[in-house]
Amino acid sequence: MQRTSANVHRMADDLGALEPDELQRRVAEVRERMRPVEKDLAALRAERDVLLTEVRRRERLAHRATRANVKTAMKEGRFPTIAELVAALDAGSLDDYAYNLKTGGEVRLGFPGARAQTLSLTDGAQIVQATDFAEVARLYSAGWELGSPGRPGVRVHFPGTRQERLAPADEVYARTRPEAPPA
Repeated sequence: MQRTSANVHRMADDLGALEPDELQRRVAEVRERMRPVEKDLAALRAERDVLLTEVRRRERLAHRATRANVKTAMKEGRFPTIAELVAALDAGSLDDYAYNLKTGGEVRLGFPGARAQTLSLTDGAQIVQATDFAEVARLYSAGWELGSPGRPGVRVHFPGTRQERLAPADEVYARTRPEAPPA
């Protein structure tokens, strides 16, 4: 079998001299040679799509099982709420923990699109965005509460979205983030 690029270059040189009928005949000939290849390609794409569907199904099942396990652990009291964590910790990063709503959905603290997670605290008139547990502990011990003036709670957003909400502090759970394996 000849190399395709050589065929294309050779054909391009003499196409200008062809009669319209001959050109149409050659197009039809190439299309005829392409039919089995296109049929094979369609079969391969269908096989690939079936396999990818199974991969996505398994990912959904694994995500559902993980979410169910997190919900069970929260109900059993194995994970503290953000309110309990704020009252107990006086140092550490907000990123040391993964956060979930009581429904099991994973969230991040603060505003969507922010580079770092934050917790909003208020003294009733002012608001501060704390970026770590040391700052949270300092403000909390001075009498500040989670939330903003007139709006108690924790601002959370769903990862990868712009969707955010204010959740009660006793409905946001924290679990230690698993350590990443060494690279």
